[in-house]
Amino acid sequence: MTRSLFVRAVVLTTLAFAPLAAHANSAPPHWPYAAKGAPIRASQGMVSSVSPIASRVGVDILKQGGNAVDAAIAVGFAMAVTWPEAGNIGGGGFLVARDAKGQTYALDYRETAPSRSRRDMFLDARGNATEASLTSRLGAGTPGTVHGFQSAHAKLGHLPWKTLVAPAIRLAQEGFIVDQGLSASLGNFQADLRRNPEASRIYLKDGKALKVGDRLVQTDLAGTLRLIADHGPAGFYQGRTAQLIARDMAANGGIVTEADLAEYRSKWREPISFTYRGRTIISMPPPSSGGMLLAGILSMLEGDDLSRLGYHSPRMMHLVAEAERRAFADRNTYLGDPDFVKNPLAQLLDPTYLKNRRATVDMTRATPEFSTRPGLEEAGLDEVPETTHYVVADAKGNVVSNTYTLNGAYGSGIVVPGTGILLNNEMDDFAAKPGSPNLYGLVQGERNAIAPRKRMLSSMSPSIVLDASGRFLMAVGTPGGSTIPTTTLQVITNVIDFGMNARQAIEAPRFHHQGLPQTLDVEANGFAPETLKALEAMGHPIHVRPALGDAQLILRRSDGSLEGWADPRKGGLAVGY
Repeated sequence: MTRSLFVRAVVLTTLAFAPLAAHANSAPPHWPYAAKGAPIRASQGMVSSVSPIASRVGVDILKQGGNAVDAAIAVGFAMAVTWPEAGNIGGGGFLVARDAKGQTYALDYRETAPSRSRRDMFLDARGNATEASLTSRLGAGTPGTVHGFQSAHAKLGHLPWKTLVAPAIRLAQEGFIVDQGLSASLGNFQADLRRNPEASRIYLKDGKALKVGDRLVQTDLAGTLRLIADHGPAGFYQGRTAQLIARDMAANGGIVTEADLAEYRSKWREPISFTYRGRTIISMPPPSSGGMLLAGILSMLEGDDLSRLGYHSPRMMHLVAEAERRAFADRNTYLGDPDFVKNPLAQLLDPTYLKNRRATVDMTRATPEFSTRPGLEEAGLDEVPETTHYVVADAKGNVVSNTYTLNGAYGSGIVVPGTGILLNNEMDDFAAKPGSPNLYGLVQGERNAIAPRKRMLSSMSPSIVLDASGRFLMAVGTPGGSTIPTTTLQVITNVIDFGMNARQAIEAPRFHHQGLPQTLDVEANGFAPETLKALEAMGHPIHVRPALGDAQLILRRSDGSLEGWADPRKGGLAVGY
């Protein structure tokens, strides 16, 4: 697996759900997601995730009297069993929540660089980046998921901790039937899993991916989960599990130690909050860049009427892409772990600054210089796609939007013997060589250079949107590496600007621009050929991709009921009651 292969809401609720404008259904006839039929609706609670089994686990927790945070924790542990591509206890992520009283929270349980990390640890003798950050134990950051879930439970949970871990233990011990989504995922990445004996033993049969109807049993993982259920984070970060992880690391060139594990702490941070067309959007601050990107792009777009430009018209797509390029240029230059560098968020999100950035957009042609030029200097001031996201809402008004990841699909493809834990390869999210692309093609700066115990910059964008009256309107997020903020943004604008319901907003075609490489990514068969030709004529080289993101969405309807939809791109399920 080479690096070159890798680098490759509603209107205001007082208006209820307006009929979808004609232009919102304008995808070409070969688009596979026609959005025909109603989304899932419920009155008491809803969960939407890529794993149907995990979604049902979450709803069961709600039915037992758990709140949205309880359900989110149970879903997260269940997905460590049922969606090993990205569900994890060996990785980390970010959680945004809003409680029934209207208080908002942002939990950072991102992985950290081990204490023995070095700035140049992934460079060869000539100073070029190697593959070690992707395919070896050296690429693993200290995991944060278990500590993060416990922190969320301690502050906002209701049901006993053991109750929330129990479904995952049962699924791992007894096994579950492999569905089409998991079978396809294993098939796509079986060559990577085949490199590691433990991963091959668990996820493959005779060296080939498990098929639909096979039973996946993970007894070692069940044992690890029992320790977590009985002892909380100590069952993971200390004792047997920590010893097995550290022993495997020491024997195979990794650097995560028992001390690194024992010292890990998740952190509560102040959410990024901003308004867009009268709605309030709450998202993650650094070390996630997601909230800053959403705020910057949407603020640049707010002065334009996207619906007047026309849904997926060349002018509308051009404007959004140009705003994205400018926001990514700032992201790659100025952001990093706030415990190590000062993030100039006040300047980056200043309305005057963003208005001036928007004013530099030429509506007739692309401006390539903005793909590499950050904006604060001009003012005189100084995730692989295989992540996963899920959303939960309960009847009392508690809401959770959670994104977590191993970075690449199945992380590094390495399972720690005796634990069932897949190791992340999150160290690649650092700028191993500032100025060179990472797994997602992002060219990042000095602020995201490697340092011991530092959190690597992320694009994860778990978000909650409130209506003009401050009531919950939607919870949304997606996996997709650098495409996470732009996919999340499009789902939000599909609802707010184009009046789509949950299913329509999720199934609509997507596009993406991150500045470098200087291409406009579009989903295959999602856009009219004449639209793409017009964009090319404006200076946007087109890059066709099979899919962008795997978004999950819950909307609150005007009558207080819930409406949800899971992205069909990977076969998830929204479940409500």
